[in-house]
Amino acid sequence: MKIDETVRQQLQATFAPLNSVAAARAFPAPSTLAKSLEKLIPTDGTTRRNVDQRIASYFSTAAVDMWLRSVHSFLISASLTEASPIWASVTGYYSSHYAVRGLAHLLGHFQLFKKKRLIELKWEKPRFVCAFRSKGAADAEHKLYWKILKQNTMFQGEGIFTENKPDAEDSDVRHRNHANYSDHLAIYPIFKPLDEQALKERIEYISKIVINAPPLPRFSKFPDIEYVQLIAYHRLVQFRKLLDEILGGKNRFWNVHRNPSFASEFMSFQLAEADGLAGVAS
Repeated sequence: MKIDETVRQQLQATFAPLNSVAAARAFPAPSTLAKSLEKLIPTDGTTRRNVDQRIASYFSTAAVDMWLRSVHSFLISASLTEASPIWASVTGYYSSHYAVRGLAHLLGHFQLFKKKRLIELKWEKPRFVCAFRSKGAADAEHKLYWKILKQNTMFQGEGIFTENKPDAEDSDVRHRNHANYSDHLAIYPIFKPLDEQALKERIEYISKIVINAPPLPRFSKFPDIEYVQLIAYHRLVQFRKLLDEILGGKNRFWNVHRNPSFASEFMSFQLAEADGLAGVAS
């Protein structure tokens, strides 16, 4: 991935305030970003508002929080591989979605669900500006954040990021929708949860699969758990690699959270080498 210099500077600026507080206490209260942005919604016919660096930093903390959800969801999916193919598929999908949404937040995008507004943060030196627009019918969350990444120049060549079309054969959200809403699935094995060793082995297995094309879940092979987990793993690793590259080990907040304690025993965030899928293998 070739990192856009504007994105690099914006992220370095939004993460900068997080160096001045203890990383363990850097996460604000739930919904802090949403509530802060709701107060800024223009009421005078304009579409832009200047925001201070504190609010801009909430985009970064929200992004990292989403990434932590992605990692946690991946652990759940891997744990349910044998015990519940349906929920392994659903939680694997949400691991992907949270990684995608986290990346969109890093790029400065946020959706105010209740207020039906879409916000884009821009670093216009020496200030931050938020642009507001109304949410449209095509801006559902599980399309919006994915579309933002797919259209961004940094991710256009990344095969692991798609537009998440619900009717495609190779589709993340179609797998999730089928598991959630279809009748007569009848995939209910005897419930045997994985032990810790089995979880480690599953994640190690996923991390060592070499891919040469995007492993998008195939509807014809539902539940295509291996591909669900494999693509989710690549996406959450991509988030981590992006911030590592941009912040260069110099941000106290990210240095703490890049190796979450709840996952440290199970995940090393490594990928097998591959030549045919640019920007994926490390």
